[in-house]
This record gives sequence, C-alpha cells and structure tokens, in this order.
Amino acid sequence: MVREDLRNIAIIAHVDHGKTTLVDEMLKQGGVFRENQVTEDRVMDNNALERERGITILAKNTAIHYKDIKINVIDTPGHADFGGEVERILKMVNGVILLVDAAEGPMPQTRFVLQRALELNHKVIVVINKIDRADARIEEVMDEVLELLFDLDASDEQLESPTLFCSGRAGTASLSPYEAGKDLQPLFETILSHIPAPEGDPESELQLLVSSIDYNEYVGRIGIGRIERGSIKQGQDVLITNFHSDATPKKTRIVSLYQIDGLNRVPVQSAKMGDIVCFSGAEDITIGDTITSMTCPEPLEFVKVGEPTMEMTFAVNDSPFAGREGKFVTSRQLRDRLFKELLKDVSLRVSEGDTTDCFNVAGRGEMHLSILVENMRREGFELCCSTPRVLYKEIDGVKCEPFELVTADVPNDYVGTVVEELSRRKGDLLEMNPNGNGTRMKIEYSIPARCLIGYRNVFMSATRGEGIINSIFEGYKPYKGDIQIRFTGSLVASEDGETTSYGCYNSQERGNLFVGPGMNVYEGMVVGINPKGEDIAINPCKKKQLTAIRSAGADEKLILTPPIIMSLEEAIEFIADDELIEVTPKSIRIRKRILNKELRMKAESRAKKAAAEK
Repeated sequence: MVREDLRNIAIIAHVDHGKTTLVDEMLKQGGVFRENQVTEDRVMDNNALERERGITILAKNTAIHYKDIKINVIDTPGHADFGGEVERILKMVNGVILLVDAAEGPMPQTRFVLQRALELNHKVIVVINKIDRADARIEEVMDEVLELLFDLDASDEQLESPTLFCSGRAGTASLSPYEAGKDLQPLFETILSHIPAPEGDPESELQLLVSSIDYNEYVGRIGIGRIERGSIKQGQDVLITNFHSDATPKKTRIVSLYQIDGLNRVPVQSAKMGDIVCFSGAEDITIGDTITSMTCPEPLEFVKVGEPTMEMTFAVNDSPFAGREGKFVTSRQLRDRLFKELLKDVSLRVSEGDTTDCFNVAGRGEMHLSILVENMRREGFELCCSTPRVLYKEIDGVKCEPFELVTADVPNDYVGTVVEELSRRKGDLLEMNPNGNGTRMKIEYSIPARCLIGYRNVFMSATRGEGIINSIFEGYKPYKGDIQIRFTGSLVASEDGETTSYGCYNSQERGNLFVGPGMNVYEGMVVGINPKGEDIAINPCKKKQLTAIRSAGADEKLILTPPIIMSLEEAIEFIADDELIEVTPKSIRIRKRILNKELRMKAESRAKKAAAEK
C-alpha cells in the first residue's frame, strides 16, 4: 500500500544556508499560524543556545498540510559537530531538500549530508537559496552542485533532481533563476510530485525504528520514529528489539502516543505505516531499537553513526570556590547527568576516568562538547574541564590521527597570513580558487584535527573578522608529528584574595589580564596571558603601602586596560595541558591543575626528568 496522503522529508544543508528560515516560511504558508499571528524568527530553534548562536543543534520535527496531504518536515543541524543528528533522522524520511547558498555554493557539510542521503537512495530536491543576495552566482552554484553529485556517485535519477530557486526570508520559490517567485507553492508542488509517498503493508506485523529520543520529567523517555509497517495503538503491548544486539527482546506497553501537527505533539489513539510518532512507556528504549509486535520480533538495521574524534575530561570542581555558585556539585550528580545525555546523543561516549571524580567524554568536535558543558552550567552544574585531545587509532600498525577538511573564504588581503599559519600547523593545501567577484579566495586544506584546536580565534583576528572558516571530519591518516600550537604563557595568581586597582595596574605590564579590580581570585588561578611562552606568577591582590610621607607620584591616576572576558569556547581553545576550566552557572575561570606553586614546579621537574630518560 502507498500512503498518498503523506510525505516525509528532511531539509539538509551546510550551517547558515537558511534551513530554519525556510521552514519558518513553509509553516506560515502551510497554515500552521494564523494570518495575524505574531511569530518569532526561526521558531524551530526553540533551545536558548540555538537562538543565541543562530545555529540548529537538535533535529526537530514539524508537519505542514498542503492540499489535504500531510508533509512531515525535519529541520536538521548544519554544523559538522552535530552530524550524528543528521545521520539518524535520515532513516525517518523518503527524500531530502538539499539547500545551497546562492553565493557560497556547496560547502564541506553539504557534501557530508548529501552523501548520507544518497547512500540511503533518497530522492533529492535541490534548492538554491538566498538568490536575492547581491553576490549571488546562481549558474556557477548550479554547476558546482551537479559536480558534487557526480563526485558522490549519484544515480542517473538523482543526477536529474529538480532544482528550485528560493529566497527563504522572503518566502518565495521559482522554477526559473530569472523569474522571481510569489510564494512557496512551486516547492510544495515539487515535494508532492518528486518525493515518494511511504510504502508498506499497514496490515502486517508492527515495525517501528526509533531514530530519536526525547526526555520528559513526567513520563520519562519518549521514543520518536517512523512506522515501517503495521500499525500501533495506545495501550498496546510490544517488544523492544535491536538488530545489533543478541539480548532477549523486552516486553513493554505503549502508554501514550503522539503525532506531530505544526509545532505541537497531538495525542492520538493509533497510527499506521508511514507515520512519524512519539510514544512513552518504554523506560529502556534507546536510539536504534525497533518496536515490534509481540508475535513477530523482527528488528531493523540502524544506520552506523560516526565515531567520536575528540575527548575531554569532566571532573568535580575542587577549586577553593567550589560549591559557591552551583546547585549540582557531586560526582554522583555529574555521572548521572552525563549518562543521561547518552540517551539522546548517539555521537557521544562517556567512560569512567582515572579517579571516581572524573569522566572521559568523547564527541565529534570542540563545539559538540562545549554545547554539552554550556547546557550543564545553565542547569546548575559545577565542574572542571580539561583541554580537548584527539583520539588516535592504530591502523595496520601505524599510529593515525583524525584529519579535518578545512574550507576558508578569505579576503585577498589576508590570504598570505592564513596560508602561512595553516601550513605551519601541518596542513596540506588542496585547492585555492577566486570566489565571488574576485575580491575573495576560497582555500581548502587537509589538516590534523589537533592542529585546529585554538585556530578559529587566530583566524578571525588574522582576517579582521571578515573570513569564514568551516571544517568537517575527513578521516584518519598517519600521525604528522609533534607541533607547538600555543606560544603564549599564563599569568598565574600567587595568592588568594580580592584584586585591587593597584595590583592590576602593576600586573598588566606583564600581559593582558582576565580580571579587573574587586574580583575574588585564588592561588593557581590563571588571571591573564603573557607573550613570553612561559607561566609568570603575579599578585593582582597587592595593596599600596600607605605612609605619612608624600612622594611625587603618590596621587597619579591608575589607568587600567579592560580585562579580556573569555567565552567557554575561547577558554577551551586557550588552555594548556596543565590547566583546567572551572565552569559554574555564573563564572568561567581558568586554573592550573595543581594550584600550589611549589607542588606545581616539582611536578614539572619530574615530568621533564621522565621525558629525558625516555
């Protein structure tokens, strides 16, 4: 049977190519909102972090009705670090809308998501978005998309995918690059004509593949997936099976059942083949499980999700300020929170650390891990984080490391600086082509992932904020040798106390401070950065000695340089191997692992001696 009343589709693209904005307009024109209803931009980005950063972190479902046909639309993340989200939701759909910026063209993540869609033999609708940009180069981008389809061994049918021309912000679509559209009707019509309707046997035994997990404090875990065959009812007894596990199927009951309509989950009594549903009641459900009928436990194979490439250590906060600002501070609370995250994030790995107070957390990149830390601090957690480290592999007896494919769009004036720095970081130049109207250059590099740590801030400074840089995991290649990434040292507080104007004034001669007057610091806390490449102990709490004798400079005005305020990502990129980030709901501090100066010096001496003996 074919469900002609239903279409399941995902929108895939590189970061910032306009997926969420286009979904906004599809919702408005699909009748989800009233004509006079006031709505926010990017309504699908309902997470506070997503709205602040302007990126999509979690894949989200919505549904639009057009000509009595329900179109389930899944908005996916565009950032490479959240590729795990894209990989798993593609199992829920029958086709994809590939969105490409009319000026930037296909980017690294465009290749990644398209490759995953082609591997699943999904139908593709190519949408050239932002055609109203002043620097749009529509015909060139069309050629680049076709080239990309050839490179990815697309089938003849996929090579002939229809192409539309959109302005997501204006809510228009057209079949011709030279004619402006009036609304999104051409896009809706193309979805109905080109994307196949779900096909299966609604009378057969139940099969539902769980592709996503949500969590609710009231009902516990909520499974989300598409019914491949059969039907499901509220209150039905079912089995939880897994294709990749030999465990005995578990019996459970569907307590509540929902379908997506617009932006809401609507309770339903039953659903059938092709529907995307949310259900609760299965406490042990996880991503990749298959819900089957009691009489026919046949699990479905789940898509293999890419392995983590980077790891950080999360530990209990043991600084002198521990417990002052956070609500959750114990190792048990930290452990429970990290393992709870595994229920929703298939790309994450958590393992026990060297002690009972620390855990090794592995993910797909710096942003993937920093988003987790940021969410935890907003929930009231206090913790310490180490510097990121890449995960090595031994392949055919050779030590290998993860490599990233870096694409940089740089103004011509700064190309030399960028090329010089990427080459120094052991990057191999793959391609360099003029971009846009000839004032910018598109550069591609293959570079070890560890050599990119800390580079994004350097890149933005080198290009005066005008450069655009993106990267995606390329694969494992032989280790390229040691390299020194950080050439600066830290200014370390030598005692506990409250900083003073006098202390900060004398300390700022040594480098740039992270603290201003009137702030509490402790011994071993990193309070600044110096250009010498070595750590320097300073005392920003020093007070001026008051005497009865007036000197010539006694009443001089102290001019203080504003302190550097680091974000979490900047702190992660900045810290050295012997430093930690202290994260609390109110503060982000950098500190030494060993706070006492004498103990720290002894540990450094032992480490140097051990290295010399090797």
